[in-house]
Amino acid sequence: MTTIGVEEEYLLLDSVTGLPVPHADKVRTAAGLGRLVADQEVQYELLQAQVEVATPVCGTLEEVGGHLLRLRHAIGMAAEEHGCRTAACGTPPLRHGRPMAVTDQARYRAMVTQAPQLVAEQLVNGTHVHVGVPDREAGVQVLNRIRVWLPTLTAMSANSPLWDGGDTGFASWRTVIFGRWPVSGTPPYFRDVADHDRRVQQLLDAGLISDTGQLYWQARLSSRYPTVEVRCLDVQLSADEAVMLAAVIRALVDTALAETAAGVPVPDSAPELLQAAMWHAARHGLDNTLVSPGGDAHRAGDVLYELLRHVSPALEASGDSRQVTSLVHRLLQNGTGADRQRAALAHGGLRAVTELVSGQGGTS
Repeated sequence: MTTIGVEEEYLLLDSVTGLPVPHADKVRTAAGLGRLVADQEVQYELLQAQVEVATPVCGTLEEVGGHLLRLRHAIGMAAEEHGCRTAACGTPPLRHGRPMAVTDQARYRAMVTQAPQLVAEQLVNGTHVHVGVPDREAGVQVLNRIRVWLPTLTAMSANSPLWDGGDTGFASWRTVIFGRWPVSGTPPYFRDVADHDRRVQQLLDAGLISDTGQLYWQARLSSRYPTVEVRCLDVQLSADEAVMLAAVIRALVDTALAETAAGVPVPDSAPELLQAAMWHAARHGLDNTLVSPGGDAHRAGDVLYELLRHVSPALEASGDSRQVTSLVHRLLQNGTGADRQRAALAHGGLRAVTELVSGQGGTS
């Protein structure tokens, strides 16, 4: 069975004010002392109001869900020890008027020098899904085939509508913020792995990026492991939703590998269409139309059902079909995290949003 791993980024919010607080070092240390997490499972992030967790390599959805629940619980307990809460939201409902402290690592200090205002506004959190591939050549072919589905995944995962205490009008404001870096957005089409490596090296040689970690494409090859990493997702309110998206992404990768082996042509989609489709998905989430891989706009629900049909053989082969179908139906019924944040804002204001993203809905 194709392996899978998930990373999640969380905000640390003051338990009283709901503002981001720079307690990442303390929380990471406390989580490690609790013996619920292993080395490398809780990691540094750019800003000190963020923590990241990473599951081990998993074979089943049950493993992924179990590890995410364990890690969310461990980080939540560690945060409470230091007067703050973890929040599973793509952007903070409230922010300080001053920049957040940057994690003291050479790479992050260099980013501040490169783009101080972008770093100051990089208080955003995502879910990253790593899926195993046979080799880097296969990984490039996977990227070429799944890129047309990235707007749909972005819409499904939208959970960042608020910024500075107000509604941005976007379901995924995180997507817009991340799109301002030099190498970001939908990955380009690559002829093969040699073409990929040559173009990445050009970026490095020109000094436009300092390392391959600054390839902020919404899907990319891992520089260390034989995996494809999908990065277009906002962090999810619940572990169940993260598991659903991880399963869909694994099925997309398996489908892409099967199509490559069968010689199925790569979907032809113009870069400007994909860019606009991504912007549209970030703007509306599932509340409007989505652009299908064929380039036509359809009701969001119809595009999700097209996605399920596309990956159906892969879901059946992994035994995930019933679970994923049920979770997708629940998503369509209950709405995205962005929909639920907006409902909380309308009924109870920012305090209700903070409770949503850092309470039961944010840790289960």
